[in-house]
Amino acid sequence: MKKLIVLLTLITGFCRAQTRNMTHTFNFSSSHHQFYLEDKEAKGDTGSPNFWTDEAVTSMLAMELGIIGISTYSYGSVKGEITVLQNPVKDIDYSLYDYVAEGGIDISSGELQVVDCFSTGVKLSIKVTPGKYMIRVYGSNFSSVEDFDLENDSDNDYYKIEIWPDDNMERKILKQFKGFY
Repeated sequence: MKKLIVLLTLITGFCRAQTRNMTHTFNFSSSHHQFYLEDKEAKGDTGSPNFWTDEAVTSMLAMELGIIGISTYSYGSVKGEITVLQNPVKDIDYSLYDYVAEGGIDISSGELQVVDCFSTGVKLSIKVTPGKYMIRVYGSNFSSVEDFDLENDSDNDYYKIEIWPDDNMERKILKQFKGFY
């Protein structure tokens, strides 16, 4: 019995360690003002009429089974960071961001992937404990984008993403951006 308790303690600690404040940076090219966060075994379809709905376009956040679509201000350059947290950040300084939105995702495989648009290339893979998560996206530096219909190396929009365990799957706009959408 003692060995079982030790084993369960180790397993629990390992699972918690997988979701403890890890930050990963990313910088890649995508297209069509979007990239995706996906469960490795996602069942959703980014081509579905239920993906980029009017609400999704307004919130710059599309949602399907196991997939979150993040709308970018620049056409192709995607720079940012993603942090896996145990709990949500409560004190947000909204003045630092052009927009902030949240949405839920079920990551049943235990692997969250950052994927570009159209080539479906995995740009980053993050191991997490399987379960439901809330994702918060902060967008900033939108004024650096000179022409949002063309890819430009000088575009410096930035996407900070936080993810934490949560059963809430609701999409919510915390700060609306009044831009080209």
